[in-house]
Amino acid sequence: MTAAPLRIATRKSPLALWQAEHVAARLRAAHPGVDVVLLPMSTKGDQILDRSLAAIGGKGLFIKELEIALEERRADLAVHSMKDVPADLPAQFTIGAILERADPRDALVAPRAGALEALPSGARVGTSSLRRRAQLLAARPDLRIEALRGNLNTRVRRLDEGSLDAIVLACAGLARLGWEQRIAARLPLEVSLPAVGQGAIGVECRADDTTILARLAALEHPPTRVAVDAERAFSRRLGGGCQSPVAAHATLDGGRLGLRGLVASTDGRRVLRDGLSGTADAAAALGEALAQRMLAAGARELLDLLAEG
Repeated sequence: MTAAPLRIATRKSPLALWQAEHVAARLRAAHPGVDVVLLPMSTKGDQILDRSLAAIGGKGLFIKELEIALEERRADLAVHSMKDVPADLPAQFTIGAILERADPRDALVAPRAGALEALPSGARVGTSSLRRRAQLLAARPDLRIEALRGNLNTRVRRLDEGSLDAIVLACAGLARLGWEQRIAARLPLEVSLPAVGQGAIGVECRADDTTILARLAALEHPPTRVAVDAERAFSRRLGGGCQSPVAAHATLDGGRLGLRGLVASTDGRRVLRDGLSGTADAAAALGEALAQRMLAAGARELLDLLAEG
């Protein structure tokens, strides 16, 4: 009897499809003879483009329909950008594999400027990320930040049509779609600390599906898992689902794990930064410890103000 194919739930955007195809290719290579098919679907986050993610419920809107497909057993796997995965998953699901991370930095895409500081005064910069908005305004208070939703192709097209002077996107997404040449500058971490999990692809499955979990083991990249675990623990301790400018980035050097964190006001006038290092086998504890230290240093007040309004 022919084995049933592995069904991958994915969003329909070009980048999401690239990521799902990448996971499918890795699974086929690791398990010859296994058939893998994609189940593209449109999520609420893809459909509502006239409001910010913060206004409509956050990044979790990009994965809800995919999780329903898993729950109803219409799909076996769901592929996500880890930056879109909420800090807390429903108990019946797990991230069965995290692939090796690509460049986690933010990219400035600007036809007439080679650096953030080279943008003219009052330049119009497109992003709907509160995290990017806060850090851009902290570095350049004169910039005019304009809302920019839609898939990567849509955002680049708006720039090319001339309504914006620059946009900020993830380096990883541009590289995956073959648009690396559009990157004018890779923003240093000191200027724009990435989103939690940025640059990493995660594969979600049902937590009790031991067969799928065994197959996903071949895709796992342990150093990326450790780094992302620390970042997600940091976000979770801060509140996880809050739609505030929160950023974190972890790096692994041998057995030592370094973690940077940021919490800011949306106007960029208040930016709290801190960092800690620890052992790789205590990634979650490191993330929680950094979050707790930042909460005590004023992040709690910032997050409470944002929640109020």
